[in-house]
Amino acid sequence: MATDAWSNGTERQVRRANFEEDWQDVAAAWRLRPDTIYLNHGSFGPPPAPVRAARRAWQDALDEQPMDFFVRQFEPAWFDARRRLATFVNCVADDMIFVENATAGMNLVADGFRLGPGDEVLLTDHEYGAVERIWRRAADAVGAKLAIARLPLPISSVGEVLEAIFSRVTVQTRLLIVSHITSPTAIILPVEAICREARSRNLPVCIDGPHALLQTPVDLRRLGCDFYTASCHKWLCAPFGTGFLYVSPQFQPWMRPAAMSWGRTPPTKLERWFDEFVWSGTRDPSAFLAIPAAVDFFNSLGFESVRARMYVMAGEARTGLLDLLQCQPYAPATSDGHAWYGSMTHLPLPPGDARALQHSLWQDYGIEVPIVSWRDERSIRVSCHLYNTRQHLERLLEALRALL
Repeated sequence: MATDAWSNGTERQVRRANFEEDWQDVAAAWRLRPDTIYLNHGSFGPPPAPVRAARRAWQDALDEQPMDFFVRQFEPAWFDARRRLATFVNCVADDMIFVENATAGMNLVADGFRLGPGDEVLLTDHEYGAVERIWRRAADAVGAKLAIARLPLPISSVGEVLEAIFSRVTVQTRLLIVSHITSPTAIILPVEAICREARSRNLPVCIDGPHALLQTPVDLRRLGCDFYTASCHKWLCAPFGTGFLYVSPQFQPWMRPAAMSWGRTPPTKLERWFDEFVWSGTRDPSAFLAIPAAVDFFNSLGFESVRARMYVMAGEARTGLLDLLQCQPYAPATSDGHAWYGSMTHLPLPPGDARALQHSLWQDYGIEVPIVSWRDERSIRVSCHLYNTRQHLERLLEALRALL
């Protein structure tokens, strides 16, 4: 059995997580189509009712009196939303800016980080495909190189992960890019240990964290990374088009906005690095201003209780799939106690057409779940949030038995 993060939770939280009835009212906060079993929160995370209501309220304020909104309300609300999010991830608010998604944040880092001919950027082979494309373009533009550290599978220890990554570091390595939770394999990487080792080598680290917010505690002070980019519209369930980029003070002077505008509104003297990122032109910022509503919603339920419920469901999905597929998890239980899995599970499938299987699951069974190809192997990634039930997982297993 793979090591799950929920195994470290309190007995009371785990016990509550197993009771379906306790979560029915919570699940009703999501307005998902009744003809759909949605097991793809990891790609696109729909917001619950309080978040939708908060965004609508800000949109109404904008539409009803644009001048009052943009000139008087916007900046105080923007800074308050940033402060609330910074508290949630435990960082200094002035070290954070809002971006539309983790991809936008990663592009800002790639555009600002100073590389030269012969320099290397190191990634693992578990990184999101768009991240590799972003850094390949940045490297090609200046004659730098992209290096890939191949992580062993199955993973047997934290030390094995560290060895796989840092054995690829050379005197030319200028930056390490690593996921907090991997997109293709749903593995929670030991980012704290990775950052600690990188600091001992004076190697800057950029963490790609779109799957981490809410799925696992994020403590940026403790991590000590140099960059952290994440989407708020996945597990935290903020409105679509919300994310953040954290930049340590050392690298803040390198950051430049993708679109140059006034920076602040009304226009004023720009004194701090983040000033350039507050106002990038007229747009609807209501999604960002609704982020505190997402934090408040899950805080009212108890962050650890929420995680325990999601982890229990994902663990049951993993157990059922392992029994059906008779395969091996990418990260079995390890003696070092690291929790390799959270609210997602990813497992290999028998050979076949990935696209055809995903289409059949949706067309014939109403199940939305990604079937992907990774390392030339067809695989499935199941995401479990608070609106998912054991009946959803049973339906998935029934469908796979019929289709495989």
